Amino acid sequence: MFKSLKSMSTSLIVLGVLAIIVGIIAIAWPNVTILALVILFAVYAFMDAGLQAARAFSSRSAGPVFGHLLLALICLAAGVVALVWPGPTAYVLVIVVAAWALVGGVVEIIAGFGSGETAGMRALFIISGLVSVAFGILLFARPGVGAVTLALLFGLYSLIYGFTQITAGVQLRQVGKSFRPLSELQNAV
Repeated sequence: MFKSLKSMSTSLIVLGVLAIIVGIIAIAWPNVTILALVILFAVYAFMDAGLQAARAFSSRSAGPVFGHLLLALICLAAGVVALVWPGPTAYVLVIVVAAWALVGGVVEIIAGFGSGETAGMRALFIISGLVSVAFGILLFARPGVGAVTLALLFGLYSLIYGFTQITAGVQLRQVGKSFRPLSELQNAV
């Protein structure tokens, strides 16, 4: 159990540090950040197109071949559209990020009310969930604010999220240190 708590606290701290690094990069270079997101989406679409084409030619019946080839063409078109028209692609990414932040925030708030957590840990889950929900609502309410603003907000969000995850990891580590192994308790008796 103690190794599990230490492993979980370490993963929270590492996640927090990575989120802070991403936040700093997003704030320092917002144009590069949004362009990178569009390019990553295009790369993903091209890879998916290749995999769908490979699946089409590995199928033995005509039905799946047609479906996989159609999916490959749709993925290829999505990748080309993302590279040719990065502006509209960035707008769609704004909507996707808004949905991700909103749903993730609601889940974190629900996790904050879970049993078995310390009051501080519950508060951190609820606070980070509220920040995520606010971020998602802001993006849904004003999707036309622009991709650069999204990159800046994403950077700020990542910084706040990173600090909450590091704090949660440190608290979890402290909780783990306060437990004594059962063998120590048996030897004391």
